[in-house]
Amino acid sequence: MHIFSITAQAYVGLCCGKCGGNMPMNIPGGGVPETKEFRIKASTMFMQMKGLQDRGDNLSSSDLLGMPAMGKFMAVPTRMDMRMFNLTLGYSFSDDFFGGVMLMHKENRMDMKFNSAMQGLTGVSGFTMESSGIADTMLMGKYRLFADDPLIPTRQVSLFFGLSLPTGSIDKKNSNHPLAMRQSEQLPYGMQLGSGTFDPSLGILYQASSSPYWWGANALYTARLYDNDRDYRLGNELKLDLYSMYQFRYDLLGQIQLNGKHWGRIRGEMDESSTGESGHATKNDPNSPFMTPLWDTDNYGGSSLMATLGLQWQPAPLHIIDFNIGIPLYQRLNGPQLEEKYRVMLTWYMEIPTSGSIRHIKHKTKPSRLGF
Repeated sequence: MHIFSITAQAYVGLCCGKCGGNMPMNIPGGGVPETKEFRIKASTMFMQMKGLQDRGDNLSSSDLLGMPAMGKFMAVPTRMDMRMFNLTLGYSFSDDFFGGVMLMHKENRMDMKFNSAMQGLTGVSGFTMESSGIADTMLMGKYRLFADDPLIPTRQVSLFFGLSLPTGSIDKKNSNHPLAMRQSEQLPYGMQLGSGTFDPSLGILYQASSSPYWWGANALYTARLYDNDRDYRLGNELKLDLYSMYQFRYDLLGQIQLNGKHWGRIRGEMDESSTGESGHATKNDPNSPFMTPLWDTDNYGGSSLMATLGLQWQPAPLHIIDFNIGIPLYQRLNGPQLEEKYRVMLTWYMEIPTSGSIRHIKHKTKPSRLGF
């Protein structure tokens, strides 16, 4: 019994080859829990964007602010803070198949600066746009295509498939605008909470290890196949993540990642009421919300490469706490739009063995009372 207890304790450490340990917590699809086990993952993420860029060229707000007749804008963004909370619930149905759902809540804050005309009209230098609420929901599955060992694989390849459900609102209003006539207008695309469409994702995941080293590569493509109820669709996305981990001790490891992303421009144009007879906002109307680069669909999309550093710690068996911070190495944005400065993420992760799992702790048999 003493030997068995030592073996079981080692098996639930971070070094578990098939379960949740030694996987990136910020990349969807990482790791596969043991068969017949539940997974719960709760994450909070903060991202800050600041400074304007157009295809690699840095811009200042003074470069863009001015009168629309001169090709300038009446308001430009100067900073955006985004907070997101994710809760993922999953279950491993077999050695090769895992399914889950990720629920998301998002908070957006964007600081805007006015040109001199708008400052004179409103009496303020700018204002802050805000939106918050439930974001889109992700259904996801993972099927293992190959593993060099069924119990503790050192190399494995899996197929990831997902479907984003349009639970996030695309009808948030510009209710913080200092002019009452503008408060009933739609917020720009980037301030809405969802895509408004059902968006499928497909990816291929590779993971390998040679203890105490772990590494992997994930590629994921998300398609936007049709216009939403407001007559536009977000751009398609391609993500490529490379990661490497080193286990310092049984309950602590460090990680480094390279996170690449390319996303396309918005297609279509938001159905937004204005003073025009057409019922749609126009870029030539000085009273239109298009008098900011946030309403030009050409100012969305681009490419970026980020470096992420992090630590994973196991405070107790089957529990993991993960902290990571990401810093951009390269950004080329279809602008003008805000650059990302950094993001931080904190995750709590737990695995729950059921009675069908090989890690389930069996109850000890009570001793007999018949004289023994």
